[in-house]
Amino acid sequence: MALSFRRRCLLLLCLTAIQGGHASVQTCMDKHQVVGVLRQMEKFLKGQEMRFTEGLRIMKSKLATLQNSVSKLPQADQTAAPTTCPSLEAPAHGTKLGSKYFVGHEVHFTCSQGYRLVGSATRACRDNDTWTGISAICKDISECESNPCQNGGTCVEGVNQYKCICAQNWSGSHCQHQTQTAPPEWSVMNDPAFSRRPRCAQVNQAQHCSCDAGFHMSGTSDNSICQDVNECEVYRLDQGGKLCVHECVNVPGSYRCSCPSGYKLLADRRSCEDVDECLSQQHNCSRGTTCINMGGGFQCVNPECSRSHGNISYVKTSPFQCERNPCPMDSRSCHLAPKTVSFHYLSLSSNLQTPATLFRMATASAPGRTGPDSLRFGIVGGNSRGIFAMQRSDRQTGELILVQQLRGPQEISIDVDMSEYSDRTFQAKHVAKVNILVSPYNF
Repeated sequence: MALSFRRRCLLLLCLTAIQGGHASVQTCMDKHQVVGVLRQMEKFLKGQEMRFTEGLRIMKSKLATLQNSVSKLPQADQTAAPTTCPSLEAPAHGTKLGSKYFVGHEVHFTCSQGYRLVGSATRACRDNDTWTGISAICKDISECESNPCQNGGTCVEGVNQYKCICAQNWSGSHCQHQTQTAPPEWSVMNDPAFSRRPRCAQVNQAQHCSCDAGFHMSGTSDNSICQDVNECEVYRLDQGGKLCVHECVNVPGSYRCSCPSGYKLLADRRSCEDVDECLSQQHNCSRGTTCINMGGGFQCVNPECSRSHGNISYVKTSPFQCERNPCPMDSRSCHLAPKTVSFHYLSLSSNLQTPATLFRMATASAPGRTGPDSLRFGIVGGNSRGIFAMQRSDRQTGELILVQQLRGPQEISIDVDMSEYSDRTFQAKHVAKVNILVSPYNF
């Protein structure tokens, strides 16, 4: 390549010029001059080559540094879903239309018959991962808007119903009958916080007075006063639907529902739901124990394996299971002892509808091995004989059935076992220790 390159340079240095149609050879440089020029060109090209090589080296070094930095970053989730807005739930007594929460998608809300929508009927997912509009709720359509109560009667809203609280000396479903009665027992008397002055106006030279919602007129026409209606007492005396699932608290002009400790009020403002202290990290369980959520509270548990006796000993293989250590070949008592002991914790509400399936036991065979051809289930211990029954639901499963309703608060323990047989020969036994906490409430 060097010789070829020099020849090309000589051809460039010794050119012919065509003048007047005749070729005349131009004088070429002598050999020493040509060699000098070639050396200068070689030096120039070597310098360019060195600079190019150095640039490549620097570039490779920077690329290696960049790759090393990128490899140390947490790996991105290649399966991550596209950017979405937070999930929206259907309002109580309503329906949500639309299940996609991507940017640009819309979700629509409607209410069931007898309810009206308050809030945004349509919400769209914006580029900043938030929804347009405000939360939608379905409110009971007020039956009192048509003013069904006559003669100064007060309309009281209930759950899908209303009642007329009549002024003194009036009665009937719409206060249409004049009577003489004592102050009703649902009226809150002798408490200034539950009294209001009526609103009065002159109409056709006659004075007409009325009370705010949740109050009823009391007293004479010359000295009337608005007394609070105890909605809780109204619906209790009527033996109708309960205003609150747990406890109704009367307040001036209205009422509110409350829940027992360990429960929270739901969006419908009348139902209660258990607070999961374990899931919400509201427990004080120490290290080494496990939090178990129960109705209205929680338990910190750390079940222990049975103590060793004779040739029988157990080892804890998980927080809620113990397994028997291998038995000597000649120890019959060890082979008859439970092969596994598991621990289970259940929470039940009072007066649960019966029969109810509470717990299942099943067997499974290791791959490549046939399982037992017969299983037997039974109740072998605990303090609840007669309340439960153990029955077989299919070839490999047994069920613990609650056959009598329970009232709380109380704690019940029961031991159930599953024995495996092959060719009518006993193979192994498994015991489940079930601890049941019954709540005093039926929700």
